[in-house]
Amino acid sequence: MRKVLYILGQLDDMDVEWMARQGRRRAVNAGDVLVRQNEQSDHLFIVLDGRMDVVVRNVGNVAALGAGEIIGELSFVDSAPPSASVTAAGPGSVLMLEKKVLAAKLASDVGFAMRFYRAIALFLADRLRGTVQRMGYSADQPLQEDTVQGDELDEGLLDTVSLAGDRFDRLLKRLADCPTC
Repeated sequence: MRKVLYILGQLDDMDVEWMARQGRRRAVNAGDVLVRQNEQSDHLFIVLDGRMDVVVRNVGNVAALGAGEIIGELSFVDSAPPSASVTAAGPGSVLMLEKKVLAAKLASDVGFAMRFYRAIALFLADRLRGTVQRMGYSADQPLQEDTVQGDELDEGLLDTVSLAGDRFDRLLKRLADCPTC
């Protein structure tokens, strides 16, 4: 859930409303594949509920994603094919955003583009810091007071946490109230 706070905390209410209007809710069941390793996807996904497994060929399961996680953002940013597959571990739902539609919005709305790419940058920075910490780099370094730990939010993001949580709740409600979304 924490990841959605990075995204929705940087966007404004109109941005989130646009995503709800343009996106489509998709129910998933265990085994449904959202993204295949080395195959381009036409969509960016936000996990609304359930758990998704991230699997890398010849490595195995490398992560489990839950509500609020983003899927496909890296391939959206750099256009390279996905480096992992993402499969539903059980029942759940995702918001699917068509990449072409999102790209057109980013090209036509500079304010949205700035907020969206800042959110993605914060999201990816958090993921990289978590990966570095899990791999044990800097394990011999003592903890520093100003270091953000894996279960903490950066102080600069704290102001947006409540707002982001409210936006996610409204997004879920809007999608629940709209059977064709």
